[in-house]
Parts: sequence; C-alpha cells; structure tokens
Amino acid sequence: MALTGRTVLLALAGVVPVALAPGWGTVLGWAAVVAVLAAADLALAGSPRGLRVEREPVAAVRLGEPAQVVVVLANPGRRRVRGVLRDGWPPSAGAATRRLAVDVPAGEQRRFVSTLRPTRRGDRRTAGVTVRSFGPLGLAARQATSPAPGDLRVLPSFASRRHLPAKLARLRELDGLATVHVRGQGTEFDSLRDYVDGDDVRSIDWRATARRQADRGLVVRTWRPERDRRVLLVLDTSRTAAARVGDAPRLDAAMDAALLLAALAARAGDRVDLLAMDRRVRGRVEGIGRSSLLPALVATMAPLEADLVEADWAAVAATVLHRLSRRALVVLLTAVESASVEEGLLPVLPKLAARHQVVVASVTDPAVARLARGRGDAYAVYGAAAAERAALERTAVVAELTRLGVEVVEGAPDELPPRLSDRYLALKAAGRL
Repeated sequence: MALTGRTVLLALAGVVPVALAPGWGTVLGWAAVVAVLAAADLALAGSPRGLRVEREPVAAVRLGEPAQVVVVLANPGRRRVRGVLRDGWPPSAGAATRRLAVDVPAGEQRRFVSTLRPTRRGDRRTAGVTVRSFGPLGLAARQATSPAPGDLRVLPSFASRRHLPAKLARLRELDGLATVHVRGQGTEFDSLRDYVDGDDVRSIDWRATARRQADRGLVVRTWRPERDRRVLLVLDTSRTAAARVGDAPRLDAAMDAALLLAALAARAGDRVDLLAMDRRVRGRVEGIGRSSLLPALVATMAPLEADLVEADWAAVAATVLHRLSRRALVVLLTAVESASVEEGLLPVLPKLAARHQVVVASVTDPAVARLARGRGDAYAVYGAAAAERAALERTAVVAELTRLGVEVVEGAPDELPPRLSDRYLALKAAGRL
C-alpha cells in the first residue's frame, strides 16, 4: 500500500473544519473521513499482483547508443489498472524515463517502451518490474514487483573506427609499392625488375641476371610483406587496467586500440587473436575469419572488467609461447608503470622478444601532464614534482623496454589507437613481422 500526495492534501484540508469547529471530535472525524476514502480507493484499485509481465529481448548496443526496452503487461483481472511502472535497471543503464504511466483495461494487454542509453560497457541486468496501481480517487495505491529478468549487453564503443579509412588507405599504398628494399625476416618474394641505384645488392638475382643479355644490366628481386601473419593482442585486465583515465577505465581505451589494430590487420590478410588475462584467462578469441572477427572481439570484450590483482606476467608469457608456434606480432596492452613492469613484465620479456616481435601499447593520462605544469601554489608545485618524477620513471622503463628490442607505443585514450596502427604499418613496411 502507498499513499499519494492527494491524501496529504486532503488531510491538510481538514484545517478548515477544525478552524470552524475546534475540538478533538472534529479532528478525529476528519481523520476518519480521510481513512475511509483512502481505504475505499485502495479497495477499488486494480491488483498489480495479478498482472502478467513479459519482457521482449533487448539487442546488444554499443556504448553511448540508445536501446529500446519493451515490457508487456497483460491484465487478466476484472478491474482496470492505472498507475505507474518502474523498470529496475541500474543507474548505469541510463534510463531516459524512470517511470512510465500505466493504463491496462481488464482483459487486455499493453506494450510499454522505454529508452536506455548506457554509460558503462558490460552487462546491465534487471530483476523485475514494479507496478503501482492507483484507485479512482488517486488517494492510495497498491504496489507489487513482478519478476521479469532482463539483460542488456553494452559493447565497446569503438570510437577509433573513424581512423580506419585513413589507415586502410595507407595499407593499400604499402601493398602497391613496387619494392621493399629490406630483404629481412618476414618478407616474401614478389617479382623481378631492373636494378636501380640505391637497391640493396643482396637483392640481386644473379641467375636471372645471367640469363639476360650482357648489355641489359642487373636484375633484382622485389619483396613484399608476408600475409597470413599472426597478430596476438594481449589485454591486461589486472589492477592497472582499472585506473580511470578521463571518464573511462584504462581497459576501455586499450580495447579501442585493439579493435582498430585488429580491423586493420584483418584487412591486411593477417590472422588476429585475442587474449585477455591477469592471473587467469578472462577471455580469448582465436581462429576467427576476417568477416566474423570484429563481432567476436567486441562480444568477448564487452563483459570484461579489470580485477584488482597483480598481473601474472610469467603465466601470460607461458600462455603466449604455448599458443604461438611461429614468429608473430605480440601486442601487450598494459600500463607502463615502473613497479608493475620492473617486477613482473621485464623478467619475461627477453624470452618473448627472442621468438616474437613484441609491442607494448600503453594508455597515458593527460591529467598527469596537466599536473606537471602546475605552479599556482605550494600544493600545485608538489603535484608537479610528483608528476615529473612519474614521467622520469616512465622514461626509464621505456628505455629499458627498448633496449630489450621491444617497441613501445604510448598515447592518450584518443591518441593511442592511431599510433598503434601506425606502428603496425611501419613494422609491416619494414618487413619485421
């Protein structure tokens, strides 16, 4: 049972008769009138417990996009149900309207549509629907919550997809180059052409030259980056991924960079796999064709949440080495922090770098750079000193990673995805994959 504002106003209206005829009898009489009217109104209200509640399935949506949620109420009773409906979605589901007006005649059913605009990635769930049914006077209401479980999967937004056309244009430009001058690991034979100044003498094909006439000069082999290379994206889901950079966790920015690189590598003909791990494997994608790769990646990434544990980099390295039998590009999407890197990642990197091309991609926090510029007062100066110290430690860690032959890519959440893709293209053009 619930009383409405009308009941309160009706009770306050009793001031008039009390003022005209002061006394406890008037007060008690007016209170009895209000109670009788409220009880009668409650008795005439339709029963919300008798309603049959059904929920239509909700399709997955990208973060920031709207989703339509439909609840169907069927009234098998003999009284009309008028009131409000409240769906039990959590605040992060972003319900545009918290309450919907309900009017379901006896023996009929109605569909009620609401709009959600989620503010967080992952699975949003609701357990039931609460209906409050008012009487004809609007003084009292019956209320009941019916079980109506619902799930909404919120996929990563993939905001960096706006960079994909430019990166694909660069990829086509690389594929259209006449030669690749580096005859190194990760290249395959393309064609023969005449030697020109600046060509690597190691690319001269002496047999083809010998078959030509002496006055026609030398012949060189041209090389192009191999296709069907392996690209393994490793998402760090440990405590460092839980830190918020701007309005979202660092993990979300790492996912955005991984999606852009995966889309680009798949178009380049490479095989892309995903491993999300901290102390145990949280998600994986492997052996997926190009057409199904992005849907599989976003479906795997959507429910991932960072866990407040240290990453077990020894287990991560063992898993990577076990899964990759030949040389591949291994992209570690993790935070470059001195404590976590020096104690966990650095000891295992030499073994990884010896067998694979390793790239460490790290999301930086623009707030730290702003903090380093602060000079307004003593508090700001201390903050700037702390930020500068963190930057020096980060620079030292990057230098150590580079010494081990690891490529390091850093950037703010909106900068990291294109920078990581550019590094992939540069490695591919140099024949280092």
